[in-house]
Amino acid sequence: MYLLLNKKNTTAKDLAGHFGVSQRTIYRDIDTLCLAGIPVYTEKGKGGGISLLPEFVLDKSILSEQEQSEILSALHGLTSIKMAEANKILKKLSVIFNKSVVNWLEVDFSNWNLSNDSLFNDLKIAILEKRIVKFDYYSSSGEKTCRRIEPIQLWFKSKTWYVMGFCLTKQDVRTFRLTRIKNIKVTEKHFSERKPQEKYSDTEFTPHKNNIELKLKIAPEMAYRVYDEFGLDRVKKQPDGSFIVTAAFPEDHWVYGTILSYGEYIEVLSPKHIQKIIKEKAQKISQKYL
Repeated sequence: MYLLLNKKNTTAKDLAGHFGVSQRTIYRDIDTLCLAGIPVYTEKGKGGGISLLPEFVLDKSILSEQEQSEILSALHGLTSIKMAEANKILKKLSVIFNKSVVNWLEVDFSNWNLSNDSLFNDLKIAILEKRIVKFDYYSSSGEKTCRRIEPIQLWFKSKTWYVMGFCLTKQDVRTFRLTRIKNIKVTEKHFSERKPQEKYSDTEFTPHKNNIELKLKIAPEMAYRVYDEFGLDRVKKQPDGSFIVTAAFPEDHWVYGTILSYGEYIEVLSPKHIQKIIKEKAQKISQKYL
């Protein structure tokens, strides 16, 4: 049926060659399809052959029009992340459903400075094939450790990709930021699926006890960053074009670095101790250029 839907018109000889059977067998199969209600017809002579009625599609009582479209859209999304066999399945179903595929999604896992998405693809393969991976991992403080994990899932959270997996070193589920993974190797050793974890023991997504509420004033020149890095509900535009931003973050060097990255276009309104820390760091920076 798929061949007939795809080719529109073919011959018994071609079908016999494709399936490795005799032409007599092909004609018997055509009779069987006809008895099952599939509108196959044959036409003799030049330009003739075996065809399906042009208006034929699979029984729509199985899947509604909307369900067919949703399936094709989902499959197209999988082709964007290079999911194995997705292109082949998409092609088949688009023919069977008699629908064209809308190119609605394009995913590029590289950043502007790096065109190599091998890390993402290596992890995808390891997850699908249940293979242990090992890599060097750098913590937020720059500490390097060697990890071996049973990868479970790729996560995209807050503009960043992570891999969640069972860490064989920590004997617990952990998540690892992809930008901090170096020297990855997908091993030949396979693992068995573990029982679902009730809660992930992960510092990336665990509420921090040392969260601070920041109140910042940011100049209009940084508008492009404000709306990218803070939610709309956290930003209030002022009459002079500046922005008052409130945000809760764990207090660490990342927060200090983020504030300093705005240069002269940012002012910490509160808390007071953050004002003092930023002032001291700015002074240390300026001392380097005396």
